[in-house]
Amino acid sequence: MATHTEEHTYHPKPTVQRALKTSMLTAGAGLFASAVQNTLTRKNVGPFGVFVRSGSTIGVFAAMGGTYEFAKNASANLRETDDHWNVAIGGFFSGAILGLKARSFPALLGYGAALAASMGAFEFTGGSLWGYNRGSTEDEFDRRQQLRKAYRTSGEETVAQLGEGRGVYGPGYAERRRERIKEAYGIDVPTTQAPAS
Repeated sequence: MATHTEEHTYHPKPTVQRALKTSMLTAGAGLFASAVQNTLTRKNVGPFGVFVRSGSTIGVFAAMGGTYEFAKNASANLRETDDHWNVAIGGFFSGAILGLKARSFPALLGYGAALAASMGAFEFTGGSLWGYNRGSTEDEFDRRQQLRKAYRTSGEETVAQLGEGRGVYGPGYAERRRERIKEAYGIDVPTTQAPAS
């Protein structure tokens, strides 16, 4: 595996372009959520109820997505680093948008902090529900072979590192024990025979 000695250079991200694209995507998700809300109402409000009755859901979704992406990319461009703190900053501002809907300053701070903590922790731990995302330069078969070989140690090496006792005994332990007891205490320890079964 090659080690990189050159310093990584940061490439600025198009903040506004990505924010608009994410706003459109999350507005689509908000439209779907609004349509579900519209179908679950007891009163028949018609097809335009998606926009009239529960249309604020579309706006909240679009604002949260756009704000998250804008704050994340803007902080990455300002800090010139791409790490989990950018995601946490974006999560805070996105959660604050959700808190604005509640019209309460504690809700604004609470939703912002909760979303920042959860999204920052998710990104810090690898950003995937299927385990930590490793670099694509390493072959998966070679990586697994190396993992299998890393834990294979001989019994003699294990006994040398841990010492004998506590359930770890090397070959010839009974004879060495018998000799130590005879030298230290002058007692002959009889050899035990294997149980007949």
